[in-house]
Amino acid sequence: MGRLVIWRGVEEWLAEAAYVRVEDGRLSAHGTQLGAEPDPYRLDYSLRTGPDFVTETLELSVLRGGALRRLLLARDPDGNWTADDRPLPDVEGALDCDLAFSPLTNAMPILRHGLREPGAEPRDFAMAWVAVPGLEIHRSPQRYEPMDERHVRFVSLDGTFTAELELDDDGLVVRYPRLAERV
Repeated sequence: MGRLVIWRGVEEWLAEAAYVRVEDGRLSAHGTQLGAEPDPYRLDYSLRTGPDFVTETLELSVLRGGALRRLLLARDPDGNWTADDRPLPDVEGALDCDLAFSPLTNAMPILRHGLREPGAEPRDFAMAWVAVPGLEIHRSPQRYEPMDERHVRFVSLDGTFTAELELDDDGLVVRYPRLAERV
């Protein structure tokens, strides 16, 4: 069964609404993100994972400055990524996409590896990180450290950023300090 989740920005103006379905080891979502920095934009997306919450596709369209830009980010079963059919060797082997300013995509590694369960160990990941609103794609090394059944610490391994993510019963982010909180 799916549900609508809505987040608002904590430190800057930001809003996101997504219809999310989590079942049978898969996640799908259709959402809209609105932002004001560096200039106003509207981002619409559709995310689909395969088994074990591994990204299959992330379809994006961003309206910014009167121009519409679309992007299809896809991962094949061998771990190869493409952006509009152009190979992305820099993110090869990554299992997940990570959409900037969106608390939604943090759920996939947390759910796949049971990071809210007792005895779960910290895990390092490489993500196909999508910048918003420009839609550039970069490799992002990240660590997720279990704290308890409601909290997982996010650590950016190529910077100094860390955040203690608060989760709901389904493993979706309720509060992402300095970024967003559910309404």
